[in-house]
Amino acid sequence: MIPYETFPALASLPVIHAFTGTVPGLAVRTDRATALARLDAYHQEIRQELGLGDRHWITAQQVHAAGVAVVDRSATSPVPGVDGLVTNDPQVCLGIYVADCGPVWLVDPVRRAIGCVHSGRKGTELGVVPAAIAQMRTAFGSEPADIVAQLGPCIRPPHYEVDFAAQIVAQCREAGLVQVHDSGACTASAPNRYYSYRAEKGQTGRMLAIAALR
Repeated sequence: MIPYETFPALASLPVIHAFTGTVPGLAVRTDRATALARLDAYHQEIRQELGLGDRHWITAQQVHAAGVAVVDRSATSPVPGVDGLVTNDPQVCLGIYVADCGPVWLVDPVRRAIGCVHSGRKGTELGVVPAAIAQMRTAFGSEPADIVAQLGPCIRPPHYEVDFAAQIVAQCREAGLVQVHDSGACTASAPNRYYSYRAEKGQTGRMLAIAALR
């Protein structure tokens, strides 16, 4: 079984979530597409374990920009041209792949809406997380003060020259969020636990951030 972690700040909210780790012994020092293909069965196993095997699986193309899509069970996957996904459809499961970039979960327990966002250095500069929050406001009527944000493991100083994790937290607060949580974990600091694009010079696997309404 591939290891995964969850976050205490999301435990009591109407979201099923997980963040996968490395698969011991799996050869992933290759290109992204090949690595994802090799990881796919393990990621499917985790979705099954979480009770999400029958949900409509939706991922994003992830182009390091600020596009965010509102999706439901009719969406095709991966959604082109976006780095964030938001939904209020309980029949879908959202997925974002990372290997140093920041995975961000957004949960509105009042409107029962969720988001999953890929925010690395460039996406953070372009404001992809604030864009996802804005989409939740527009599409679902979410109030920023009700939205809970969780930032997962990502690369951080001194292993990276920019502290985009701190920028993401600041962006969430500037957008009006009150509950903003950061795991504090650095992907490049724990090679046995996380894949790191920077530390492994571009040839590595991907962690998967999973989000679905409970």
